Amino acid sequence: MSSVTRRKLGDITDSCLGKMLDKEKNKGAFHPYLANYNVRWGEFDLSNVQEMKFENHEHERYGLKYGDLVICEGGEPGRCAVWRDNVPDMKIQKALHRLRVKSGFSYDFLYYRILLANRTSELQKYFIGSTIKHLTGVSLKQVEFNFPCHEEQVSIATVLRSLDKKIELNNRINSELEAMAKTLYNYWFVQFDFPDDSPQGQGKPYKTSGGKMVYNPTLKREIPEGWEVAPLSSISGVSNESVNPADFPEKLFKHFSIPVFDATNTFGVERGDTIGSNKFTVKETDLLVSKLNPWFNRVVYAMGESEQICSTEFVVWRCPNPSIKNFMYMIATSPQFIAHCTQSATGTSNSHKRVNPNVMMRFDQPFNLKVAEKLGQHLEPILKQLIVNQRENTKLAQLRDWLLPMLMNGQVTVK
Repeated sequence: MSSVTRRKLGDITDSCLGKMLDKEKNKGAFHPYLANYNVRWGEFDLSNVQEMKFENHEHERYGLKYGDLVICEGGEPGRCAVWRDNVPDMKIQKALHRLRVKSGFSYDFLYYRILLANRTSELQKYFIGSTIKHLTGVSLKQVEFNFPCHEEQVSIATVLRSLDKKIELNNRINSELEAMAKTLYNYWFVQFDFPDDSPQGQGKPYKTSGGKMVYNPTLKREIPEGWEVAPLSSISGVSNESVNPADFPEKLFKHFSIPVFDATNTFGVERGDTIGSNKFTVKETDLLVSKLNPWFNRVVYAMGESEQICSTEFVVWRCPNPSIKNFMYMIATSPQFIAHCTQSATGTSNSHKRVNPNVMMRFDQPFNLKVAEKLGQHLEPILKQLIVNQRENTKLAQLRDWLLPMLMNGQVTVK
């Protein structure tokens, strides 16, 4: 790494704390604003953006421009992301700081340097508060880091940013794939507009084309004539086949565990001799469904890899064929099934509640084997690509996290 200079953030940025939310006193026109919960590490959750009033003279002070760092004061102090004009005319609330870097400094480099400082606990010395921690504007200005020359900052940030951009692209693709899968499942098994292949149906949507519906007292709703209401236990088996990896120290197991779980549905690889208790074995036809509160939405779609094991906090659904597996995946990720598990969980506290596997598998589902298998065939390429993208993201994130400290301390250089 070239020669570095140590600088305080107060010297290299213009900072501002967001506007106080006060419905009684605030005047002007309504504009969207970011709150603490909208900021994630490296990204923004814009699914629940609120509005408040801003006057004309406040737009410059509280408004965001491309390249601004938005940093949480509390909640998880220091959590931040770079604003890239995600939404026009966005402002910030008082729970957030805005840092606008000065000439000669890279906003992407600064983001990654703050990310590293958070992971190494380097940032914590600037927090105040004995129980609830905060990173005040005064403290934020005192944060100091080593900065190489601007050219090297840009080079380092470009490497890390390229990995994150690929992850973001995969996430956008997966959002579309998930939407496609949910739409298919909803049409076929919620609205019952599956293609009717009977001679009278001629492939038309069943319900909207006049397919006969009958009332089912169990579900308290109408379902197609000839369908059954089946508990999950009658559609897929549950496997309790287990192994103790410590008995096979020569093998390398891929270990799926809870709550060590990331957004990509994949986990790290551990050697068998580091895991000293029995784990469930995992096969290609399996779905791993969490029985532990609050992680009922954590479903792992097993792929054709060898030597896979999982925590006994999963219920292993061993599906009879790939088509049914895809159908069951949609059930396991549905709000109705998650609500069933949440309501059925028992235990001494919310964080230790579990749903009994037998109770989990009592979930009632309108079912037709032929339609379920046909849906599974349509879902196959969608879900397989989704899982491939998720696993690629895990590898990209691991590479980024490995490179981050090494690039920052000069162990790895960019040519």
